[in-house]
Parts: sequence; structure tokens; C-alpha cells
Amino acid sequence: MAVHHLVIFCSFTLLQFLINPALSLPLCTDSRAPLTPKSPLAFCSYNESSCCNSTQDSNIQKQFESLNVSQPECASLLKSILCAQCDPFSAELYTITTSPRQAPVLCNSTVSPDSSQSNQAMTNFCETVYDSCQNVSIKNSPFSPLLQTPLTNTTSTLNQTWPSKTAFCTASGGSSTSGSVCFSGEKVTFNTTTNTTKNTPKGMCLERIGNDTYIDMVAHTDGSNRVFFANQKGQIWLATVPEMGSGGTLNIDESNPYLDITDQVHFDTSTGLMAIAIHPNFTRNGRFFASFNCDKSDWPGCAGRCACNSDINCDPSKLDEDNGAQPCQYQTVIAEYSTTPSVLGGEGRRIFTMGLPYTGHHGGQILFGPDGYLYFMMGDGGGEGDPQNFSQNKKSLLGKIMRFDIDNIPSQEEITRLGLWGNYSIPRDNPYMEDDELLPEIWASGLRNPWRCSFDSERSSYFICGDIGQNYYEEVDLITKQGNYGWRVYEGPGVFAPLKSPGGNTSANSINPIFPVTGYSHADINQNEGSASITGGYFYRSTTDPCMYGSYVYGDLYATAMWAGIETPNGSGNFTSNKIPFMCASDSPLPCSTVPGSSLPSLGYIFSFGQDNNKDVYLLTSSGVYRIVAPSRCNYECAVEKTSTGPDIRPSSSPSKANTLKGIYTNLGFPLVSFFGMLLLVLSINLQTMDYNILQLITENGRDLFISSRQLPITIVTNKESIVDVEKFVYVMIKIISSWTKQVEAFLASVHLFIFHNPKSEKTHERFEEKLR
Repeated sequence: MAVHHLVIFCSFTLLQFLINPALSLPLCTDSRAPLTPKSPLAFCSYNESSCCNSTQDSNIQKQFESLNVSQPECASLLKSILCAQCDPFSAELYTITTSPRQAPVLCNSTVSPDSSQSNQAMTNFCETVYDSCQNVSIKNSPFSPLLQTPLTNTTSTLNQTWPSKTAFCTASGGSSTSGSVCFSGEKVTFNTTTNTTKNTPKGMCLERIGNDTYIDMVAHTDGSNRVFFANQKGQIWLATVPEMGSGGTLNIDESNPYLDITDQVHFDTSTGLMAIAIHPNFTRNGRFFASFNCDKSDWPGCAGRCACNSDINCDPSKLDEDNGAQPCQYQTVIAEYSTTPSVLGGEGRRIFTMGLPYTGHHGGQILFGPDGYLYFMMGDGGGEGDPQNFSQNKKSLLGKIMRFDIDNIPSQEEITRLGLWGNYSIPRDNPYMEDDELLPEIWASGLRNPWRCSFDSERSSYFICGDIGQNYYEEVDLITKQGNYGWRVYEGPGVFAPLKSPGGNTSANSINPIFPVTGYSHADINQNEGSASITGGYFYRSTTDPCMYGSYVYGDLYATAMWAGIETPNGSGNFTSNKIPFMCASDSPLPCSTVPGSSLPSLGYIFSFGQDNNKDVYLLTSSGVYRIVAPSRCNYECAVEKTSTGPDIRPSSSPSKANTLKGIYTNLGFPLVSFFGMLLLVLSINLQTMDYNILQLITENGRDLFISSRQLPITIVTNKESIVDVEKFVYVMIKIISSWTKQVEAFLASVHLFIFHNPKSEKTHERFEEKLR
């Protein structure tokens, strides 16, 4: 039995080294953004920005009264703890990235050097609570759920449950790190000086590695230096990017596309192939996805329901032609293609089809989130000022971000019954579950034309989009569940006044808009090139330019300006953007031309940014493919740059015991992980069974996680009724570890560890054995 426990302990230790959390930003426990309450809260003092409404505030008051605490000092502390549910950082306080807690993580005075939380975290609030409440009787204590067997309908004191201060604080306390916050008895605050970068970037250095024009780029899931490129016409190539500093160029065979769907795509100035995505488990299932526009007058397969329909009181016959096209003549499509050799090139499944009322503002980006779901970014459908007010209409998919489950496809009968737009199912935690007026596909609303969104590879809760403005402002938005980003009530931070409103208006008082975290006004850039148009980018996570690390890099379509958005304080969700100088390295593998009368490289138009498996960032422009390289190659100063290999400046943290599964150890190398793997193997050689409870690696929604750089799906189950061969378990773990590459951060961002004490054994165990075979 002792050996069994040691194996389990080492298993947990290994997994704890690999877990990568979603770090702080204002976020509620239901994954929504905090908002200003419409009615002031009467009990909890969170009225400026809150995760509670008046109903929730009233429920917290009732919960507090039910505790039946008579001692004033203890009662005051417990009130503050219960009200922490309303804190704008409650998602982090209640550690929803691992498993939900019923009480917040209490500060234990441990503060890591890279923590951005204010000095409040140095307070040992955990000990204060124990000292004040240890002998006070509490009915249905909020700390009871921290026990393995929670107590219900009982009255107890803290010292009856936890005989010492140390025991209590081990269960309920936690530290403040770069990746987590703790509760000190008052609203979470941050230092005003700390930010996401070690040094402010002085400039961005580029090298040109390709001559051709592409609209999108996606890294292969195998962890290699291979990437997919797509052009607007509908051709996709698999290419190899050169090693950084090698002087090489893109290895791509333009004459031999990986996939060619030009016969389906309607290609014009504002239409064509918009984006590509590959399934997280692509190396095993070959599932490839493309988002494009088609013309139903040219192709019989281009047939979908019009977005202007009777469900939203819209009549397409009353809409005017747009650039010679009839309403809903052009369609937006997400199609799946199987890229296994036997069926390469054929459309395997139509995920989504919808007719567009106008020819513009149809977004079209698709990407898989850390949760494994497919996100689809859709514009307001066009027309100046969104005349039909589609973006604010909860029954319209225009002006929205959608979220699909494409791994569980319902029957055609079910698709028809549910009124779906294609072959997908609805994730159970989509916000329609709480708002029955909302179409089930919708994740966020109030967008004009989102152009390029991305998830931060180190903080999965940071989902960020560039949203193209109308007359005044280009937005950068942090996207959250059920967030409303204001269009067309607002454009950026200002009120928008539409010229015409045949579709009606939405009053500013009827919505809780989430304003941009940063962006730029049209007056900020060179107007000689025409109106501004944002191209969203990426959080820079490569060590190639250590001064850029942690910045959100984005630019303008007309390539006269780029910005580095820096979060200050770190973890706060507050950004400041600096226009950043950029130039091309003199030793660029392909020569760069410059804009006449300027030192700026002549990029033409910036269509998209891309990111490879090393987290290096690329610019896809009308003059070719560029890559961000070390600043010293352009004589930009970066104090922390090492010209040989460069420092590893990624933030590290030491997890508290309350946050055991939230540690981030991305700077640990392969030898350490291999050591734990070999230790497991040695310990398990003579074991035939593990009589322990269930250990299951799953995503937050309960589906199989994709783990290792090849996204090997695995579910590991052991219990007293089911015998599991430990050697098989260790074999799989070693296989996973041995395939670990530099990209471990990206796929581990979605991994969560749960321990279940009451497994439903037989079917789960059969599934485990089938996967191991």
C-alpha cells in the first residue's frame, strides 16, 4: 500500500509540474466579465465593478444570516469572505481553472517576486480568520466544502474541523503569484507599476522570408516547424518555416497545394477564403476546416438560410442590392475536409452555411479554443452603421462570436428540430442556458467586424479580438462569455449615431457594454492611405524578442502603424498601447523595400498575423511573409536580450497548497520530467493493480483532453472495483513525456486535473482499456 501511495504521489507531482493555468483578469466564476450593477448592491460593497447583481447580493445576505454567527469580529470576516463572490477577480479567487471552490483562496502572506497584486497580499488573512473564528460556532460553514467529506446542516467551530492554524491555512490559504490572486478581506487590487513585460520594447525588427500573399496561417499540431498557409482564392499549402537566425526562407511548393477549394470559393475584394483551422487532434484524425464565401448563383452547394429572415423581422426582398449582389446571394460557409490520403480534397461535412444580407462585414475567422470548441467570428453583415441592428439582436448570428462543438454531431432530424445552421452541436455552457432570448450558438455579441482573434497561449482566459470600426475607432476587445461589446450603440468608447435605422435601435440603458481594452482612433494614423482598419494579432510569447514578451502585438491594415499593448498592472485587464517603430533587418533573407520618403518597410497591407509552434509571430502582408526577429538585428535596444540564446523571461510561480494544480513550471526542462517518468516506471514494475480512487484527465466540459504535442487523447481511470495495469499507465505517460516539445505550454493550457471519489466504474474502465489498446 505504501508503494501504491508513492506511485500516486509521484504521478500527481509529475502532473502538477505540467499544469498551465489561465492567469488573472477581471472575470467572474461563471466566465463572464464583471459589470456595473444596474441596481446598487445592498449587502456587499461591490458597486463599481461587480460579479453580482442585486438578486445574488440578496442571496449572499441570506447565506450570511444562515451562518448564525454572534461574535462580531468573526461575523465581519465571514461577510467579507462570502462577498468575495462579487469581486471582479472572483474566477481567480475561486480557482475555477482547476475545480470550483466554495470559499476564496485566503492570503497567507506568501507573495512571489513576480506577483502584481498589491501589498494587501502580504497580509496573513488566513491566520486572522482562524484566530478570530476558531472557537465560534458556525452553521454550514463556508469552509466545510474544503473537506474531503463536506459537512452539511451542522454547526461546528474551525478548531473542531482543523485542529491547528497550519491545517486550516493549508486547506484554505494561498499565495499571490504572477498567475493567481488571493483574498485579503477586501477587494483585490494591483500594484500600479507592474506589467506584462520586463522591458518596454523600443522597436520591432522584421525579416522577410516569403514573397507571396496569404490570408491566414495556422501552425501544425505536431509541434514541428511546419505551418499551413492559405490565400484568399482558396488554396492551402503546408510549408516549413526556417529556423530562427538560419538565414533561410519559407520552404513551400506553390505548384502543389495541400488543399485546393477554389471551385467552391467566391473570390473578390472582400470575399474569398477567410480562415483555416485544424482540429487539435489533427495528427490522428486529419480534420481540416475552412471558412469561406461562396456565390449561390455559381455553385449549387452554396445554399443556406438567409441571415435576414422572419425570426428577426427582416425581409430580404426589402434590402437593396450591394455592389451588384442580391441579398444573401453570397454565403458564409464553414466546411470540413478530410485530409487523410484516401479522401484528400473532398468536402467531408458542412459545418455551417448562412446567407449574407450585404457583401461586407462578414468576419469569417475560425479557431479552436483551449476548450476544444470551434469559435467563429461573424461581422454585422454589412451596410453602413448596421442599419438592421443585427449586432444587438439576440436572434441574429450577425455581429457575434459563435461557439460550436464539432466533435458531437447530431442527427439530421435533431439538426432540423433544433433549427441549427449545419452539422454541429451546442456546448452545454454556452450562455443561452442563462438567457433564453439568445440563440444557442452565440458566445459574445455587439461586434461590427471582428478581424483576427487569438487566445493567449499562456493564459487561456485571455481571448482577444481586433474589431474594425466605422468612422472613428478601431477596437481591441477582451472577449468573455456573454459579453456585449456595444456596437452599434457604441463605436469604441463613444456613442454611435446611425444615419438610418430600419431595423430599430437599442437603447444604451438596455445593455451592459464592455468597452475596448485598447485600440486607436482613425486620427492616430496616416489618413493618406484611406480609412483605418485594425488587424488583430497575438500576445507575443516567443523569447526571440524578450522585450516584446507579454505584449499584445497588433497593427493596421494599411501597414503604417503597429502597436504593443502592455497590460498594467499585470493580470488586471488594463492595457496601454504604444505605437512601436518597426523596420526590416539589413540581413533579411529576402530583401525589403521601403516606403518612399520613410524608413518603414513597404509591407503593403497587413492582412493577418500568424504564430508558429515556437510562438514566433509572423506578418502576412501583400508584399510577402515577415517574421519578428531579435531587436538587435535592427539596432533596437533591449537590455534583457542575449544575442546567443536569449533569456527565458516567462513568468514563473510557486503554487500554494490551495492552488496545488495551478502551478506553472514552463521553464522546467525535459530531463526533470523524464526523471519523474522513469521513477514512475521503476516504482510500478512489480505492481499489478492500483486500489485508489479515480484519476481522470479531462477538459472543463468533461470531454477527452488532448495531451502531448501530438494531442494524444487519454483517460486514466483506477478504482477499487476495476483493475488497471499500472505498467500500461506508465507506458502511456512515458510516451506522452517523450513527445514533449517546446510547445508544451500551448496544449497544456487546456489541461485540468480532477479527482472523483465515486466513479461509475465499468463503462469508464472499458473506455480506458480501449484507448490503451
